[in-house]
Amino acid sequence: MKKIIYFLCLSLTFAYSKSKAQTDKTNQNIQEKSFDPATLLWYTKPAEVWADALPVGNGRIGAMIYGRPTEEIINFNEETYWSGGPYSTVVKDGYKELPNIQKMIFNGEPIKAHKLFGRTLMGYPIEQQKYQALSNLHLNFKKEAVENYTRSLDLKTGIATVKYTANGVNYTREVLASAVDQTIAIRITADKPGSISFDAQLRGVRNETHSNYATDYFKMDGVGKDQLKVTGKSADYMGIEGKLKYEARIKIMPEGGTMDLDNDTQTVLTVKNANSVTLYFVAATNFVNYKDVSADQHQRVEDMLAKVQKTSFPEIKKNAVDDYKKYFDRVSLTLPATPNSYLPTDERMVKIQTSPDPQLASLCYNFGRYVLISSSRPGTQPANLQGIWNDNMNPAWDSKYTTNINLEMNYWAVESGNLSEMAQPLFKMVEELTDQGSQVAKEHYGARGWVLHQNTDIWRVAAPMDGPTWGTFTTGGAWLTNQLWDHYLFTQDKEFLKEFYPVMKGSVDFFMDFLVPFPGKDWLVTNPSTSPENPPEGKGYKYFFDEITGGYYFTTITAGSTIDMQILKDLFKNYDEATKILNKDLDFNKKVQAARKRLVPSQVGKNGTLQEWAEDYGQMEPNHRHNSHLYGLYPGNVISVGRTPELIEPVKKVLELRGDGASGWSRAWKANLWARLRDGDRVNKIFKGYLKDECFVSLFAKCFTPMQVDGTLGMTAAVSEMLLQSQEGYIDLLPALPSEWTDGQFKGVCARGDFELDFSWKNKAVTSLAILSKAGMPCEIKASSKVKVFLDGKQVSIKKLPNQIVQFNTVKGKTYTVKGI
Repeated sequence: MKKIIYFLCLSLTFAYSKSKAQTDKTNQNIQEKSFDPATLLWYTKPAEVWADALPVGNGRIGAMIYGRPTEEIINFNEETYWSGGPYSTVVKDGYKELPNIQKMIFNGEPIKAHKLFGRTLMGYPIEQQKYQALSNLHLNFKKEAVENYTRSLDLKTGIATVKYTANGVNYTREVLASAVDQTIAIRITADKPGSISFDAQLRGVRNETHSNYATDYFKMDGVGKDQLKVTGKSADYMGIEGKLKYEARIKIMPEGGTMDLDNDTQTVLTVKNANSVTLYFVAATNFVNYKDVSADQHQRVEDMLAKVQKTSFPEIKKNAVDDYKKYFDRVSLTLPATPNSYLPTDERMVKIQTSPDPQLASLCYNFGRYVLISSSRPGTQPANLQGIWNDNMNPAWDSKYTTNINLEMNYWAVESGNLSEMAQPLFKMVEELTDQGSQVAKEHYGARGWVLHQNTDIWRVAAPMDGPTWGTFTTGGAWLTNQLWDHYLFTQDKEFLKEFYPVMKGSVDFFMDFLVPFPGKDWLVTNPSTSPENPPEGKGYKYFFDEITGGYYFTTITAGSTIDMQILKDLFKNYDEATKILNKDLDFNKKVQAARKRLVPSQVGKNGTLQEWAEDYGQMEPNHRHNSHLYGLYPGNVISVGRTPELIEPVKKVLELRGDGASGWSRAWKANLWARLRDGDRVNKIFKGYLKDECFVSLFAKCFTPMQVDGTLGMTAAVSEMLLQSQEGYIDLLPALPSEWTDGQFKGVCARGDFELDFSWKNKAVTSLAILSKAGMPCEIKASSKVKVFLDGKQVSIKKLPNQIVQFNTVKGKTYTVKGI
């Protein structure tokens, strides 16, 4: 990394305010391929807005670096700093009105059902808590002209770097997040002694926009002669008392020069004429778990600082990089590079609209894996709507966990991307959600098992929230349960399956109680139900005045939405397999499978599209951002090109009517859907539109305006889905290869069955393939009739199956070479 950025900054003569001649010289030199354009984000100017800053994180604490030469801002977060404290949203005896709500829906009175649901079944309070901004470090340097400026993020090391020249001195800043030492470290160096001077202040973040908050709860102080700290507590919100206490500290260690604490404010440290300076950020709250806030945040911080002070920066850097690389280096993706590939990242995003740069897809793929490693580690919280990064006390959609697509999308790429451990926080969350989820099942629905709706937060609430238009989504928990089953398919970990089985059975128990007959049909349906967050057009559906809120709303409440049916078909099928593998509850499973056969079948509406609801309603919003009724194609496995060819054209017609636009996460979903439809060029088109309209230059996705990580991580999944699919039980290479991606190499990518693949292709044909069998399962591949499989140079017997599938047995831990595919 050091060598790469040194070349960029000193040899290429980039300037913060550069002339056209300098630009031309830079572009000419940079195309000498002195760095890997698949793993380096770099820019010739600082971030103008927070979402364009560069992220670092260790799963628990994160930072966003603006890269400003004279007035640097580094925004810090700690994953457990949320508003409120442990609370419950369960409303007792709500189930007593459930039959009336169901009757109203079946009778074509959705608005009456909507209002009754709102009065009797909505959780209370009606909104979850908010993820909070923690603190900002301000570094004020002498204002002077700057040239040769670059800022970068090296995905190979996880280090963000800023370089520039001022008054003949070359300055370098490195920022890294260490999971080993639980710190964010900042190293400032110069190539002339005594050149580093600045004022440092660690500031709390004010809340200025939300009336439900009481006031600011932080205090800024100096500590001794070399530290700054911010202490405070979480805000009260929606009547829930803020019970989280936090402490954040910066320790500054100059080499040479002087450092003094401002006597008046006691909040500013001034460094003068240092040779180099190292700053360490540490932070903690009193959070233990969703029911316990009894930890000592101060002692936690003291312990972290004690460890950091015993370790040198080179050692901390090495530990952090080695720890990060053991995850990131598992997978590499190389696609064709073009001259544009060596331009700054923001320029590449513009140029790709008119000329190819396939390697930019590699960069986005790698950035997604970086984001996941940085925001979701074993023992941490799952990645929320913004991962781990947030600059606002009132972030968009509270930066919480939205479970009608967004949280699930965050983890779509975790298994194929060879990062299974990073999903552990999600597994833990699902397990914890069964606590209030079982209470909600009992009190709101009179059912066994557990249920989760469309949102939750760090306190693991599970009741319907945000109003009936959104809150009637009862299959959020079932969707997450299906995602956990996918982990089993990828890893073949039976111990995990045994541990996870009660969660799966609890979800099945709920829906076996909740499903009701649909009048006039031999169907079982969810009621109430919704297709997130889309209002149908039909009898009884219209905008109406809500007397409680005093505003006009639409309702989405219905019975047996298509997404519900698809999620439950997957859930019940997965449960069938789990009971047989574990030899448990086989008699009960027979009832479950009988119920599965009665779930509403996939239907084609009068306009030729796959129906979104059990009844053939019209669309109030034809270009709606959600693709809910296509869950069965992706990420589900109810619809496929091979098994349900009669549904493919109706699915395509849905996608054509919805268009390729909408939010970043919506485009990522569409990219994955078209990949399952084997149309790589359409995926590539959507990807380019995403880069143009719904992606910040940092490669973070937009949700129209705010930053969200779901689209970033969803696009990582889409890139993988174009190059490898395994949901049908066999390995399918290059199923949706774009015409521009003529050559490439994918190493370390994973397939279901616990296989790890290295393969390459040239002129759109696979030229090499090695398969590591990590569980010793039989392996199936889609291949030509000339395929041969070798182990240690000896040919392996294969079995030819229908539809160009070949099968061979494997031994755990052995690598198989496949030729002639």
